[in-house]
Amino acid sequence: MAVMGIRWLDQLESTLAPYPLAYPAVVVVALLLVAWLANFVTKRILLSGLRKVIERFSGPEKNAKQPLRVIARLANIVPSVVIAAGLSIVPELPPELVAGLKALCHAWTVLTIALAVAHALDVFNDFYERRPDARNKPIKGYLQVAKIVVFVLAGLSIVATLAGVKLLHVVTGLGAATAVLMLIFQDTILSLVASVQISGDGRVRIGDWIEMPSQNADGDVTDIALHTVTVRNFDNTITTIPTKKLVTESFRNWRGMQESGGRRIKRSIYLDQHSVRFLDATALERLGQFGLLDDYFAAKQEELGQWNAQVAQAHPEPVNARRMTNLGTFRVYVERYLRSHPDIKQNMTLLVRQMAPTPQGLPLEIYCFAPTAWAQYERTQSDVFDHLLAILPEFGLRVFQESSDAMLMAVRERQDAGV
Repeated sequence: MAVMGIRWLDQLESTLAPYPLAYPAVVVVALLLVAWLANFVTKRILLSGLRKVIERFSGPEKNAKQPLRVIARLANIVPSVVIAAGLSIVPELPPELVAGLKALCHAWTVLTIALAVAHALDVFNDFYERRPDARNKPIKGYLQVAKIVVFVLAGLSIVATLAGVKLLHVVTGLGAATAVLMLIFQDTILSLVASVQISGDGRVRIGDWIEMPSQNADGDVTDIALHTVTVRNFDNTITTIPTKKLVTESFRNWRGMQESGGRRIKRSIYLDQHSVRFLDATALERLGQFGLLDDYFAAKQEELGQWNAQVAQAHPEPVNARRMTNLGTFRVYVERYLRSHPDIKQNMTLLVRQMAPTPQGLPLEIYCFAPTAWAQYERTQSDVFDHLLAILPEFGLRVFQESSDAMLMAVRERQDAGV
């Protein structure tokens, strides 16, 4: 077959001898046709058959086809290899042109291999992210560094090939430009160091809820790359944070709260201090009907009775006696109400404390923990304060609220109406 091909080419050359450029043109067209045919056979026949084999054994899932995409990229090398090998049989081509075309084919081969390696790293990352512990140790940043190294080496190889020098000479020449390269890749180096720290100490993981006001970020981390960390905010906007910012600036990670199983409620009810008073017999009788205060009244009255009996011997005046207050009773009621609430975490800190008075009233702070789910947390918090604000008048207490001119306007309207 090879002998017949050579004879046919000799006959064709003899036939086209009167036309100087005809035979080289025919050979070039034939070479391009062979390159196209090789590409067609590789992609449409070999890869198609390989795709069917993969689908048969691993199913038509997307992940099963990822390695095939890497092979498809490598298949682009075939035409350049065919052209580089066939240039030597094209007659009457200047040696400089042949060398230049072969260099271009070599550069295309190197670039194709670099793209295939980069895609192979993406495939590796896709398979790695399917692991259960992948979100705790993301490797996307490291793979991006590997991509940069691959493309830098590929670029140096292409430059060396086109310039007709050895790759080692190009790399050696770059030693003098190290300072410039450090300046160019400054952000990449800083991001790489930050990625190593983030991956090492686990300060940020995919799925974490982070809050970083300086970057307008408040939402879930969806991606951790070399240069940026992507956050989907709760209003469905996307914020990208430079990776190095998570090392140099402060931010809040709510993962600890989510893992603990309880989210803190820390809110105060501001009471009007003028409504604080001692409880009289009528109030004691009415509040004694509260189921949450049954044993409290019994124990407190016994304690106060013993104290007052001792004090009365030396100071019989009523002012020296200890008495129950509506504020103290309400504070006990609030604590017991929280202790009996099904959505309040009883194994975590629970406090009802009186804070220092302010011009806005006397703060009674509720400090406890509710479920971590956002909707359930807000529902529990609202349910607690709805009840406390509604039952507050039963204790003779009032919520402090800054006055407005609404009452004066109502009185003025009534006067104008002659009422």
